[in-house]
Amino acid sequence: METLEQIRDRLAAAFPQARLEIVPNGSPAAQDSLWMDSAQALAIARWLRDDPALRFDYASNVTGVDWLDTTVKESTKSVQVIDGVERLIEKKTERLIPGFLEVVYHLYSMELKHGPLILRMRTGNRSGEVSVPSLTPVWRSAEFQEREVFDLFGIVFEGHPDLRRILMWDGFEDFPMRRDYVEPDDYEFEPTPHDEVLEKAQRHHPEVSS
Repeated sequence: METLEQIRDRLAAAFPQARLEIVPNGSPAAQDSLWMDSAQALAIARWLRDDPALRFDYASNVTGVDWLDTTVKESTKSVQVIDGVERLIEKKTERLIPGFLEVVYHLYSMELKHGPLILRMRTGNRSGEVSVPSLTPVWRSAEFQEREVFDLFGIVFEGHPDLRRILMWDGFEDFPMRRDYVEPDDYEFEPTPHDEVLEKAQRHHPEVSS
């Protein structure tokens, strides 16, 4: 299989307007991934599937990641003259990096027996801009897994053939895999409460016994 750098460079030549970036992985697995912007994602996916040297014909896994807002502390130094004396002044500031949601695909070639290629897409933010293109038209195995990511993270897959909840019920609010998700503190319908669940149930319903 070609290196990730080679795949990125060939994609950049085929799609000069696309934004592509290698995302390093510092874990022992060291499985770096390729991030692509959403604008040409569907065309890039088809290219990865159909290119004779790659033939990534199978999406084995699709999952989501929730990246919260982060605050980066920065400092700048400058020389200023104070009372006729040069002094080194350090100014500290904080910069907010907005959070976003991410969808990650693991791709393999069953035909050429290589992989994985780890492919990423990101949403604009965690609230109003949460859409990415569905890659189910390219890899049918992604259909149920994209539904699961939609259900648990709230990522909307544009062009998905049947985008609806798959684990939670239709009336369920919020997304349980978001990092800021707060589970409801109401266990009225918990049939066998125990441990922390029992403590919460007893706060709502003192008649609940152990």
